[in-house]
Amino acid sequence: MCAAPACDIIQPDPIGPARAPRNRQLPALGSAAVATRAGNISRDFTLRAANLIVPALAIMLSTLSSGARAHPHVWVTVKATVLYDKGAISGLRQAWTFDEFYTAQAIEGLDKNKDGKYSREELAALAQVNIDGLKEFDYFTYGKLGGKDRKFSAPKDYWLEHTDKGILTLHFTLPLQEPIAADAGEFTFSVTDPSYFIAFDLAEDKPVVLGSGAPAGCAAVVHEPANEEESSDTQRLNQAFSSAMGNGGTVSFGLFKSVAVHCAKS
Repeated sequence: MCAAPACDIIQPDPIGPARAPRNRQLPALGSAAVATRAGNISRDFTLRAANLIVPALAIMLSTLSSGARAHPHVWVTVKATVLYDKGAISGLRQAWTFDEFYTAQAIEGLDKNKDGKYSREELAALAQVNIDGLKEFDYFTYGKLGGKDRKFSAPKDYWLEHTDKGILTLHFTLPLQEPIAADAGEFTFSVTDPSYFIAFDLAEDKPVVLGSGAPAGCAAVVHEPANEEESSDTQRLNQAFSSAMGNGGTVSFGLFKSVAVHCAKS
């Protein structure tokens, strides 16, 4: 859960365009086959890649028809640093820490020198596959300024880190296609998977910080979902399914945690 203090809630604001169904390969989020905790659907998280679109739609269809609550299959804790260049927001540096179950499956067979450790070099191929595949989903990162989408460029400075605590973290930087001036207004962003196959949550300790070069008077505030009913799994799934099927559905900031970056007017 977010450690940020309670604050005014951002009004629901659509993030990310409605998507037509796509059959491209998605990122390989692991190196071995992973059985889902639900026990009735499996995902092939191979090092090469896995096609998750059809299974994800199957989950949504099954959930919507049965009335069951959606549930995630991978858990990710997010930390983000808002980057600045010459006083303007230039991008986001992110760290995604995966759950222990996923980590154990992802690193299987990757300790090439059998030293019991997983170096950045040994994890480089897996990091590359993930970054390549995440492009199809806009890296699950959506930004807005004044109600309009702000797009990100391809990631840079990415790598995977495995700690002695047995967790795997993906580090990467997403540059904005166009920097955002400090006086341009409130910039908002969210890191989320609308289908809820991957459960993203902000870290409890310092989930979002401003990087060096941030103008005085600027701050980042975490906003919780508007209310319990609107942020329910079923509502999120309905939104995601409508969007995926091209029915004009959109994902709303009001359904997910979001971050607002603003600067006091001088």
